Amino acid sequence: MLNEKDKQIIRELQDFLPLVNRPFKVIAARVGLTEEELLERIKVFLEQGIIRRFGAAVRHQDLGFTANAMVVWDIPEDRVDSVGRRLAAFPEVSHCYHRPRQPGWPYSLFTVLHGGSAEECAQIAAEMAAEAGNPQYRLIFSTRELKKSSMKYFV
Repeated sequence: MLNEKDKQIIRELQDFLPLVNRPFKVIAARVGLTEEELLERIKVFLEQGIIRRFGAAVRHQDLGFTANAMVVWDIPEDRVDSVGRRLAAFPEVSHCYHRPRQPGWPYSLFTVLHGGSAEECAQIAAEMAAEAGNPQYRLIFSTRELKKSSMKYFV
């Protein structure tokens, strides 16, 4: 059961972190805790599954990446884990995940990569394919961003 202090912490964590050397110290002051107390509460939240993950949402365009592509891969099921780890290690890859194959869609491994141009993304995908043993793959380029927001709790 979450108390009001816990809900206040969660409200603060789901917003933007302050862009300072010690953002948790700033948040702790806002909620009336020490930095150490706040970090301990966050650790408990993670251990108990109250918070599943803690990460950043970045607009890749703001970082100079003007092209991004989902690359779908036809990888044999017995190699998906090992190939997935190798492809996820590419610095241009932000996401890598395994999905069940669907009728008429032979791809089961998906990566999202970012580059300065469509040509650069295609070159990176070719390098990734060589690393993966040259499987069949397809690049699907995004044309616009529709949504980039997360759930908000205790608003």
